[in-house]
Amino acid sequence: MTRAKIELGDVTPHNIKQLKKLNTVVFPVSYNDKFYKDVLEAGELAKLAYYNDIVVGAVCCRIDMSENSRRLYIMTLGCLYPYRRLGIGSLMVEHVLKYVEQDGNFDSIFLHVQVNNEGAIDFYKKFGFEIVETKEHYYKRIEPADAHVLQKTLREPQPAPLVNGTVPHAKTNGHD
Repeated sequence: MTRAKIELGDVTPHNIKQLKKLNTVVFPVSYNDKFYKDVLEAGELAKLAYYNDIVVGAVCCRIDMSENSRRLYIMTLGCLYPYRRLGIGSLMVEHVLKYVEQDGNFDSIFLHVQVNNEGAIDFYKKFGFEIVETKEHYYKRIEPADAHVLQKTLREPQPAPLVNGTVPHAKTNGHD
């Protein structure tokens, strides 16, 4: 018996409809046109997963510059149910981990997971992610509406540099 071929490929205008179809099957929420427009410009941050040349999964990320840090946000990472537990999800996470390692300038990786999705929570914990927050009413049209924020910390965010003993552009009480 020959081994299955599992590989990642680019998202292009020619296969974006496959990504849209996959996301409607895998995720309980829908994504708008802007999401897919951004994905087309994401380069290495958006990949389709192939199992013997059939699209069975995808990962889509973006760079997040909030909270005084540079973080990678996993917007979606999913695989069709019959193809789970074959290493496809792990390959996608490993691609993301390799990307942030090669870049060398990320503080953390994070994502949202529906609170009752124990399979996904356990999956990410294997890669060193941990629940750092629970956001109530995160999802609009699905139950449960709450989401855990899972995060893998790569390094502690760097504080703003001090200049002459003060933080530049810091608000003062009017006295210098």
